[in-house]
Amino acid sequence: MTEETPETAPVSSGAPNNGDVPPDHLSVNPRSPFFDAEKLQRGVGIRFKDRVRTDIEEYSISEGWVRVQAGKAVDRKGQPLTIKLTGPVEAWYEDLGENPPVAKKG
Repeated sequence: MTEETPETAPVSSGAPNNGDVPPDHLSVNPRSPFFDAEKLQRGVGIRFKDRVRTDIEEYSISEGWVRVQAGKAVDRKGQPLTIKLTGPVEAWYEDLGENPPVAKKG
């Protein structure tokens, strides 16, 4: 990803996405109701607090938070423990090339 700022597409919680921007809420955990394998296969890039992150477990653009794994700790069911970090979140599909439309709270 280059340092150039991609186009932005504001996310509104009531309007459906047009397919070029990721959903408002997405999780990599198959047990989550926000899991969507088809969207994850496209590759979703996440920028959190002006830094591109690759360790995001779940995000919500409209609520302004991400969940990341808390070290190597796991719960009693073997699932990773996560912590919730708040701040500005932006998401885009990585398969759309250099300047994809970005979903962010607007």
